Parts: sequence; structure tokens; C-alpha cells
Amino acid sequence: MKYVRRTLVGIVLVLAVVYVGDDLAARLPIPRGRNPYGTVRVRRYYAVPLKDQKTEFIPGDAQTATCVHCLFPHFGYSPCWYLERHQVQRINE
Repeated sequence: MKYVRRTLVGIVLVLAVVYVGDDLAARLPIPRGRNPYGTVRVRRYYAVPLKDQKTEFIPGDAQTATCVHCLFPHFGYSPCWYLERHQVQRINE
């Protein structure tokens, strides 16, 4: 039981250090000259439920989404690595 507790505390500490380092890299230009923000073209479509238990899909306009070059979301923006893998987004209505 003692080793499990130490392991869990160690994991939490490592995650906290990684998040703080990621946040500092987003706030400060580390390395110098690096732009912490990027853009990704996102296509959206609307999923509209119909009365007969089917769903109609209506394509929306493609939009440019701002993202941050980090591991975790910061400043209300999604990470660029996530948006690049999820360029098609479904909006349920």
C-alpha cells in the first residue's frame, strides 16, 4: 500500500510539472522566435435529428480555427495536434 501511494503521488507531481512547463512554453516564446499560435482549417457539419429517428447531415462552411502549439489546451484554444487530427467536426442540434 505504501508503494502504491508513493507511485500515485509521483505520477501527480510529474503531470503537474509537465503542465506547468507546457503553460510556460505557451506564455513565453520558448524557444525564441516561435509563434505559440497556429491556425487549422476546420470543416463543420450539422447533425439534425428528424421525426422518424433518422439524422440529416447538413454541411456547414469551413472555418479557420486558432490553435496553440502545446500539449494541453491553453487560453481557450485547442492544441494544434488535436485540431489537425479532428478537422471535421460534428455539431448536434
